[in-house]
Amino acid sequence: MKKLEEYVRSIPDFPEEGIIFRDITSVLQDKDGLRLAIDQMQETLNGVDFDIVLGPESRGFIFGVPIAYNLNKAFVPVRKKGKLPCETVEMEYDLEYGTATIEIHKDAIKPGQKVVIIDDLIATGGTIEAITKLVKQLGGEVVKIVFLMELEGLKGREKLAGYDVRSIISYPGK
Repeated sequence: MKKLEEYVRSIPDFPEEGIIFRDITSVLQDKDGLRLAIDQMQETLNGVDFDIVLGPESRGFIFGVPIAYNLNKAFVPVRKKGKLPCETVEMEYDLEYGTATIEIHKDAIKPGQKVVIIDDLIATGGTIEAITKLVKQLGGEVVKIVFLMELEGLKGREKLAGYDVRSIISYPGK
């Protein structure tokens, strides 16, 4: 079987010259690649005491739901503003050009619950930093954050200092 890194398609000069886009669709559309990704992300949770898997829209859903299912845990979605039907709490965060707002149901995390965040990629870290603030606002505790891939050159880990962060694949650039 191939290594997980071999399933990731690298596309040079996308979305602009000098950038190498790391495409996970090639992982998802290969049964062995998908299994490897989920299994390796899930293995990072061995021995971790937690109650909830939380994933941001949309790729956090792809990896978070099967991990939650496999480990018999609840899954909590984080969505873009205006997508959740019940009462929510929200957090605005900075993007490269502008801002975005994410939401979570107000009753999704109860005080004292331990949360694992699962997502496909850490780049600048802004989305996950905002999610950690929402979890804390609701009284939860983030006990681990797991990414399939990390773009080390964008220094997203700096925004998550103090958290247990794990990436399965790390790329040195942007």
